[in-house]
Amino acid sequence: MTKLRFAPSPTGFLHVGNARLALINWLTAKKEGGEMILRLDDTDEERSTGEFADAIQEDLKWLGLDWSDLKKQSDRSDAYTTAFKTLKNAGRLYPCYETGEELDYKRKRLLARKLPPIYDRAALDLTEGEKAKLEAEGRKPHWRFKLDQVVIRWEDMVRGPVEGDGASMSDPVLIRSDGRPLYHMPSVVDDIDFKISHVIRGEDHVSNTALHIQIFEALEASVPIFGHIPLLTGPGGEPLSKREGSQSLREMRENGIEAMALNSLLARLGSSDNVEIRHSLDDIVAGFDISHFSRAAAKFDPAELSNLNAKLLHELDWPEVKDRIAIDGTNETFWCAIRGNLTSLKDAENWWQVVKGPMTPVIEDAEFLNAAAKLLPDGEITAESWKAWTTAIKEKTGAKGKALFMPLRLALTGQPHGPEMNNLLPLIGRENILARLTGAAD
Repeated sequence: MTKLRFAPSPTGFLHVGNARLALINWLTAKKEGGEMILRLDDTDEERSTGEFADAIQEDLKWLGLDWSDLKKQSDRSDAYTTAFKTLKNAGRLYPCYETGEELDYKRKRLLARKLPPIYDRAALDLTEGEKAKLEAEGRKPHWRFKLDQVVIRWEDMVRGPVEGDGASMSDPVLIRSDGRPLYHMPSVVDDIDFKISHVIRGEDHVSNTALHIQIFEALEASVPIFGHIPLLTGPGGEPLSKREGSQSLREMRENGIEAMALNSLLARLGSSDNVEIRHSLDDIVAGFDISHFSRAAAKFDPAELSNLNAKLLHELDWPEVKDRIAIDGTNETFWCAIRGNLTSLKDAENWWQVVKGPMTPVIEDAEFLNAAAKLLPDGEITAESWKAWTTAIKEKTGAKGKALFMPLRLALTGQPHGPEMNNLLPLIGRENILARLTGAAD
């Protein structure tokens, strides 16, 4: 069965880069008729919080992404202890006693000689007596995984054939001196135990994948299929995480971004497919193909998202939004009149205020507005009333074009731009129309 995982660390709010990885994992699972689990990598006790864990789930639900199971690494210490013993007994883990300062000194010496800062495996030469002496001095070992110094190859879902040379890598630390596992061991053990078939993550994990494959093999487990997605950058190519304005999903939601606008953008950003508005995740799944993603960095532009958000709103029908507009009295007629001028759903409140008031008319020509008030057609104000009214004003005053329409728009809405006046006029109503025109003329 196709099974993927999204594995954020609950050390902060999800940002757009996290959302892209979550979405691509989810889409891949659905495309293959499989499932995605949510795994919280919460072994960082100092930074992981329940608040962030809850916020991650809230953000994923907002995007419309579901998961078949929720797992927490903090609940799985027994599994990691078992894996530790297995690797140790197999001779693939060895204790090291260097302090951070000593390791840093070794790295600096190698760099000064223009050599790669690879761990020299000095700990493998320690005798049992030397180890006992170090431990008697109070040193507690950290444990490194002994890499086979061979070429590691895999077929990447995005990058194609990839290889890494075990001889050019440092043996990774799997267990810290305080006994807590680092990222590598929990990640591999969880993928084995949860039967993960595909691992899709950022391209910054390519080197990790090379060593993870050896850990899978050392634990006699099947190696999943890997895919590495290029990271997002800002419009100018700058790292997204460092640029001002790389918002969290929570901020985007508060600023009126629609989930499907973000999904529509992220599902194709960095691929050979054109970005197109989609109104449901099912529509996105139907056209999704992870092989279409490029190896080049993808540029995330908040302006593009904003434009896409506006376009989505302009296409939404009343049943899709009626339960989300918390304004008494709104209806389909109002929505159809104003949706083409929205950049976020919150803008609907501003146009409701324009329609129902109170609002302050903008006066350009009080005499002109007074004359216009007297020419307002009798009877019910309808969508046809605007044309009949402006025709009568033109014949009476000689005004035409902008000189005819702009003073009326400013007096009735207070705005130089907005929805078509023939649609707004019936919503404003006769009483408000006359009050704004005659009030402006006084």
